[in-house]
Amino acid sequence: MFQPKIKKYQKDFTYSYAFGAYPVIELLKFHPESILEVLFKEDSFKDGNSPVIQKECEKRNIPTQISNKLIDKISVKENTYVVGVFEKYTSKIKEDENHIVLVNPSNTGNLGTIVRTMLGFNFKNLAIIKPAVDMFDPLVVRASMGSIFSINFEYFNSIEEYISKFSVHHLYPFMLNGKSSIENVKFVKPYSIIHGNESKGLDEKFLEIGESVYIPHSKSIDSLNLSIAAGISMWEAAKSKI
Repeated sequence: MFQPKIKKYQKDFTYSYAFGAYPVIELLKFHPESILEVLFKEDSFKDGNSPVIQKECEKRNIPTQISNKLIDKISVKENTYVVGVFEKYTSKIKEDENHIVLVNPSNTGNLGTIVRTMLGFNFKNLAIIKPAVDMFDPLVVRASMGSIFSINFEYFNSIEEYISKFSVHHLYPFMLNGKSSIENVKFVKPYSIIHGNESKGLDEKFLEIGESVYIPHSKSIDSLNLSIAAGISMWEAAKSKI
């Protein structure tokens, strides 16, 4: 088995880290074959999660190691007691299901939050248009609370490449100057909810792609945070099924 060097994460690594007990549990549940090793801090066994994780690792013959030093070396927060080291894997989104599409997302926290929100509203397929933040960045994994391990995701070089591959999807780009208020939109399946970059949103060409949508809000702000807007759009599209 490949033995990675435990050091601060870099995007070009073939492996990454899941920080925290819950993300590690999700990793064990959905991608145990990708796990290379699980690290524990000495005092992590005081709570109920670490013994459960260790037992599951033993059952699956996954190597474990107790090392405060290694965890402190790579963690980004002081309260990290368990770390899953895993090989990056490939993922593909499903053609016959609804999609969330993020165009050039650049913030790890927003991406992780959106992934977690997706599961809350039963969305399992995420398309990411490059350039974009690294889905396997440990900060994304942590912000998602391990939700990335139970969704499908796929990167595309352009929105044109995505549309070409999923031509049967009905497109709903969310824009400040969209043509239809979200309250009046009927989402026709299979559909793609499209959101833009945190700072720039979607450019004008998206007005000609599908049915552009806006979310009404007060004039006290210029726009909603991306993760908030994405959550509202998912709720409105999926609420009849919840």
